[in-house]
Amino acid sequence: MKILIAGANGMLAKAVRKQFEKEELICTDIMEDDTIQKLDITDLEQVQSFVAKCKPDVIINCAAYTAVDKAEEELELARKINCEGPKNLAISANQNDCILVHISTDYVFGGNLSLDCVYQEEDEKNPVTVYGITKLEGEKAIEQNAEKYYIFRTAWLYGDGKNFVRTMLKLSKEKDKLTVVCDQHGSPTYTVDLASIISQALEKNIPYGIYHTTNIGYTTWYEFTKEIFNMAKVSCNVEPVTSEQYQTLAKRPLNSMLSKDKILNQGIIIPDWQNALKRYLDVELYRS
Repeated sequence: MKILIAGANGMLAKAVRKQFEKEELICTDIMEDDTIQKLDITDLEQVQSFVAKCKPDVIINCAAYTAVDKAEEELELARKINCEGPKNLAISANQNDCILVHISTDYVFGGNLSLDCVYQEEDEKNPVTVYGITKLEGEKAIEQNAEKYYIFRTAWLYGDGKNFVRTMLKLSKEKDKLTVVCDQHGSPTYTVDLASIISQALEKNIPYGIYHTTNIGYTTWYEFTKEIFNMAKVSCNVEPVTSEQYQTLAKRPLNSMLSKDKILNQGIIIPDWQNALKRYLDVELYRS
């Protein structure tokens, strides 16, 4: 299988490249190096020419503008990367009869759903941030321009790169006490497990469409932090604060809980978030 990976320098892409290392990989990004070819996904002609030339079986789009707060001040750049890029990949995938795999986000929802409910794939979208708005635009562009596609919505992603877990471990060495929001609910998701979900979906040839793909189970950033420190045997006091007390430029969703029933019904195996965190820390602590 020949796979084109866009955004191949990113945190998720590292896990995807490892997951598919036995396949024929074409790794691309905006900047090239010894292992990565240059491809600007926001340039339609460039994308069409590149895809037509290499003729992949699958395109996996790991490229995204994910700086949630900064996006509030950079709407056009966020839209270019999160909407125009996926649209160009969708057009090119359709022209060359290949499958497009795209990663989306919980931010396409408003985040104010009652906490006794979880978001289903078809629930009303009401993004309240530039990041969420542009990611939803990207989803719609794919639906309108591609026939063979998977859109995998994920959340709270961490892996080999800058991420929440690594940040908390670093801060625990610098401070005796940390304050962490306690009223935002979701599922921490390990890039290795998301890459596995992508692989399983392709292998099983599940029906095309939109799926929620986070690790199993739900928690809060506060409880997640406590579990990080517990597993890592770190001594640091963690105090809960509300979102109201911890203001950010972009509004964070209080409910990021995504139902995985649809993809689990396809026989896809997904570990729970505690299992994922333990496996990540086994690697991360060994590295440090």
